[in-house]
Amino acid sequence: MKEGFIQHDGMVVERGKFNHVMALSLDPTTNYHEGLVRCVVGRSGDITKLGNVDRSELHLVRGDSLEQFKILGKINVQDEIEIVKSLGSDLEFMGLEDPDIWIDPDDGKTHVYFTIPLRDNYKKYTHVHLGHAEGSGLDSLRMTGALLSPTPTNKRGAKELSIAPINRDGIRLNLIESQESIGDTYYSTIMVAKAPNPRSDWKYGDVVFHPIKSEYAWIGGHASPGPLLPRTFIDIGEDRLVGIINGRERDAADRVTRGIFSVGLMIYNYEEGKIEWVSERPIIQDTEARTITFASQFIETTQGQGILYAHVDDSFVRAYTLDSSAIKSFIP
Repeated sequence: MKEGFIQHDGMVVERGKFNHVMALSLDPTTNYHEGLVRCVVGRSGDITKLGNVDRSELHLVRGDSLEQFKILGKINVQDEIEIVKSLGSDLEFMGLEDPDIWIDPDDGKTHVYFTIPLRDNYKKYTHVHLGHAEGSGLDSLRMTGALLSPTPTNKRGAKELSIAPINRDGIRLNLIESQESIGDTYYSTIMVAKAPNPRSDWKYGDVVFHPIKSEYAWIGGHASPGPLLPRTFIDIGEDRLVGIINGRERDAADRVTRGIFSVGLMIYNYEEGKIEWVSERPIIQDTEARTITFASQFIETTQGQGILYAHVDDSFVRAYTLDSSAIKSFIP
């Protein structure tokens, strides 16, 4: 496994009636045999071009193995309608996106984090909130509100959560994707989200990776945090974890054609909230991808090996086997 991964054949999630499914997240309390996936119910535009707009739903999935899941139906989240209206009653709700399932080790409660996109169709602008729901399981979720929303200084809001371990100050310095405009060009950046508890009082922290400051072309336009790899899979010492980072090249000179999105590595110091290293090249670019390979979930399966799930062109979910020895060879 010289390149650090093996690309599996076919799709992990049977798409059923949907043309596009993405952002698989699996529930560890079911031994990763149940989870959530984002299903696109309406798409306008071309994903290789700027201006593409999706409308989505979160659906339950279940599988007999880690490589074959079926879509069961849309999840029911209590208080969803009321909370979404409170965030922008004059805006179009585009549907919940990009779930992350996390189980609280203290009380076993299920927490689901997701994007709440609200679109101003007049201004052609989307307001992005990081939402939260909790319950005893995926069939009993209640939405509690938005943990992070657009602000005057962070107008693009937050999405794509990566949950960090608790540090010595008793908080989690989680990672999120946000955006910054420089002139008429916008960049997706990675920020810290200070989280004293799983369900409230989250605050924006510093930008810890900005593509415009990167020396590598593969991540010179946009960046988004992926899952942090467990220390049992790859251990690089105290206070730090190896993580997945999704990177995109800068858009083309015509300002319309999008760059290629691919999967790389980072080292995250979760004590100080710092990304200390990013790989000089990606580790995964799917052989079928026209423009996007985007990782959402990692599961350690045996000692030294695990499965990384990524969606290809925002259309189907693929599995890849990662080998810890090969991955470690990328790290200086």
